[in-house]
Amino acid sequence: MAFDDGMLMSESMANVLAAGMGTRMKSDLPKVLCRACGRPLLDYVLDALEAAGVTRIVVVVGYRGELVREAVAPRVGVSCVEQTERLGTGHAVKMCREQIDACSGPVLVVAGDSPLIQAASIRRLLDEFNLTRPACLLGTLHKDDPTGLGRIVRDSQGNFLGIVEEKDATDEQRRITEVNMSTYVFAAPQLAHALDLLRNDNRQREYYLTDCPGILLGEGQTVRALPILRTCESLSVNTPAELELVEAELRRMGISDA
Repeated sequence: MAFDDGMLMSESMANVLAAGMGTRMKSDLPKVLCRACGRPLLDYVLDALEAAGVTRIVVVVGYRGELVREAVAPRVGVSCVEQTERLGTGHAVKMCREQIDACSGPVLVVAGDSPLIQAASIRRLLDEFNLTRPACLLGTLHKDDPTGLGRIVRDSQGNFLGIVEEKDATDEQRRITEVNMSTYVFAAPQLAHALDLLRNDNRQREYYLTDCPGILLGEGQTVRALPILRTCESLSVNTPAELELVEAELRRMGISDA
């Protein structure tokens, strides 16, 4: 089925991963409800998705999920599903399977603790998806210091080959500056198919969403990585120090305390 621009925007949906605890934030709140400039981190993510024209948003809740449900209740087009066991990012997206199966357009997957995600970046990813129709499109960026992040590996022609986590990377791969930012656009049927094939045969016994692009690529489907994210979009919040960095960037962008 082909999509025109209007259909793409009206039928696109987003899965927002928001099940984590705020342990390192020294907070008993879900991490996505910790505040930056007076507002929950999750608010900024939802604002960006809505500004980009995404009309159906599914938030995956877990720890103290009732608080997240209450926080998003006033928003039209936003619903929640529960991840009762935290078994990885792939497992979290599996919780949205009913909504994915019902979606005829692209499915975005984004992190709820990345409040500096930009509506313009989301729109550009959706536009590129509509133009090229891959099975999966990753939003990436080049980072001067990529320490701790998964590297985007390409062949000599620049085609996407995979994501290599730092702990698994060779010395040469660690020198790669293009990194995975956990920002994806999938064709809904291909995402559902890849989720069905996810395995948890790893040390953590978790299902990783990062395995999905590799599954699709291994079947000969088109997977692309587009390094269009802004440097600020690499800032996620796991610690109070990272929250301070995010707040400083928000203020630099003209956002004051609510």
